[in-house]
Amino acid sequence: MKVENLILGAGIAGLGASYGFYQKGKSSCVVEKNSTYGGLCDSFEINGFRFDRFVHLTFAQEKEVNDIFRKSCGELTTHIPNPFNLYHGLWVKHPAQNNLYPLSEEEKKLIVSDFMKRPTITEEQKPDNYEEWLRWQFGNYFAEHFPMVYTKKYWMKEASQLRTEWVGKRIYQPSVDEVIAGCNTAETPVTYYAKEMRYPKKGGFKALLREMADHADIKYNYEVKHIDTQNKEVAFGNGEVISFGNLYSSLPLPEIIAMLDDVPSHVSEAASQLEATSGYHISIALKTKDIPPYLWWYIYDEDILAARVYSPSLKSADNAPEGCSSLQMEVYCKEGAYTEQQLLDGTVGRLIELGVINKDDILFTHVGFEKYANVIFTEPIYDARKTVRDYLAAKGICTFGRFGEWDYLWTNQSLLSGLNLSK
Repeated sequence: MKVENLILGAGIAGLGASYGFYQKGKSSCVVEKNSTYGGLCDSFEINGFRFDRFVHLTFAQEKEVNDIFRKSCGELTTHIPNPFNLYHGLWVKHPAQNNLYPLSEEEKKLIVSDFMKRPTITEEQKPDNYEEWLRWQFGNYFAEHFPMVYTKKYWMKEASQLRTEWVGKRIYQPSVDEVIAGCNTAETPVTYYAKEMRYPKKGGFKALLREMADHADIKYNYEVKHIDTQNKEVAFGNGEVISFGNLYSSLPLPEIIAMLDDVPSHVSEAASQLEATSGYHISIALKTKDIPPYLWWYIYDEDILAARVYSPSLKSADNAPEGCSSLQMEVYCKEGAYTEQQLLDGTVGRLIELGVINKDDILFTHVGFEKYANVIFTEPIYDARKTVRDYLAAKGICTFGRFGEWDYLWTNQSLLSGLNLSK
């Protein structure tokens, strides 16, 4: 079998690439190792409850992205962001740095005092890593008790091991006046970087991809095993071989390198330096609607394994049966770092101990694992990914998407990464 444009991976980026070719009147074929499309944007159902693979909402501004989403699922529910943080039993509005009101007076004084001693960042004097950036932005006490703790849970690294280019507008940097005001009142303005978040009324986040999937030629259960760039062939685990004219890959860069023969040692070394988080999602089905009213929340406590929690049933009532609700918790670690019981004890069990949920209300729990979650911005990332991508490009493999570009791409950016291939 031969195809002109062969696309590896039917996640949101791979479907975007296929859709871009479709819009241009060009043919393409998408191969996917799983039995369905979506990748990390996929959804799954258990006993009438629907969960996504990790938290997903869209705040896309691009017309072409939103047009695809609307064609896919019709009506979307719009949410005004209301994230919170769980910190030593306290519910603290997000971002915590300018919403410190629930903390003790002693802690607030320590944070404000440190905040006012921050050095000025200039071109000549700037932090060397993420830990220094946090200390310079927020002072030592806040940095050590909030984002530095969260960094270990979410990124699986010490803050000192990370670069800072990825931060962008993801972390709010308040003024002194905002910090002081947030110490004195809970009535503070919303400073989250997105003003609204959208989610399909029906079908889970995966419903946003339906328009692209309906116009794609997708071959399921095709796991790539070997790529022969000289003969322009891809071999799959099911024994099939597909010849291609052009090859596009949304698969993780280290995985692609492992599928090639005779890779130069410096390229293999560069690929080995590319790191990403893995993670478990622990889903909870509840026979009550009595859950925290927050769409999602972050957990700063080290004794709770989860870094982030969100409610599928609050994102859309269609995600749970009438009168029920759901939560999903995210734990970032390598596969096998905890037993399933340890994961449940350190997540669901801790919420029960804190009184956030009632054990008797739990209908079932589910544990799922994702090998690739987020790219980690350690020191070698930029040089290493350039080395790998340049080598693959020279071999005729165009890489795109979150793990093909090896970048911190939101879903809309991953979609555009695929769409733009045909332009």
